[in-house]
Amino acid sequence: MSQPDSDKAAVPAQILAISNQKGGVGKTTTAVNLATALAASNRSVLLIDLDPQGNASTGLGVAPEDRTLGSYCVLILHTPPEEAAQATGIPNLAIIPAEPDLAGAEIELVELDRRQNRLRDALAPLRTGAQRYDYVIIDCPPSLGLLTINALVAANAVLVPLQCEFYALEGISGLMRTIEAVRRGYNPTLRLSGIVLTMYDKRNNLADQVAADARGYFGPAVFNTVIPRNIRVTEAPSHGKPVLLYDIRSPGAQAYVQLAAELLRRERAAAGTPA
Repeated sequence: MSQPDSDKAAVPAQILAISNQKGGVGKTTTAVNLATALAASNRSVLLIDLDPQGNASTGLGVAPEDRTLGSYCVLILHTPPEEAAQATGIPNLAIIPAEPDLAGAEIELVELDRRQNRLRDALAPLRTGAQRYDYVIIDCPPSLGLLTINALVAANAVLVPLQCEFYALEGISGLMRTIEAVRRGYNPTLRLSGIVLTMYDKRNNLADQVAADARGYFGPAVFNTVIPRNIRVTEAPSHGKPVLLYDIRSPGAQAYVQLAAELLRRERAAAGTPA
């Protein structure tokens, strides 16, 4: 787990929610591998697995028996994030895993005060730089329920994976409405970090059409980096590793390295910081 650096001024963490209410779009794969690529670029990163399926935890090799303290405890039981975070085998990368009880959190949250602000309140020390993370990546569930709302209220920005398949653009409209509603009601500083095209197959004309439609509709919000369909990306989670560790030379791994670099460039440009 990262600790504050007394020799540096406190800098708030950038909190990035990875969200799409449609399943199977590469959301968790993007969360795990983007977090890994940012950590490899010497950023201190915390990944929060907020999906009850716990796939991000599996993808980083966290065994089920090691998930007794995680995002459910942070949301429901007021466990401090620094207590729930655990080291991974990757330097600079920690994770708050998803424990089994998270499956019931949507129902429990309904009865709680400030139910949409629970994660934001828990992450308050990170927003002020009291704990030293450069990035907090939140892997959201494939829904627009209270877990996702908590992530969007807590985040500075949201990154949307968009698969290059039929109906992809139709499915994203509900998320965009939710982002705007959260911005109006709870988190006026929430912004769209960008849309990343995933599962791109250059042999498929439909993939080109979806990519062109996305760029035509969303313009520069779409990242230049495209994540290809790649067998190594698919295999990596079964080994409890990000694809960057499983096969760094694979096209999928290289695409996530490029995505992290593009994200950092965008963040520097938004902050007015020289490259």
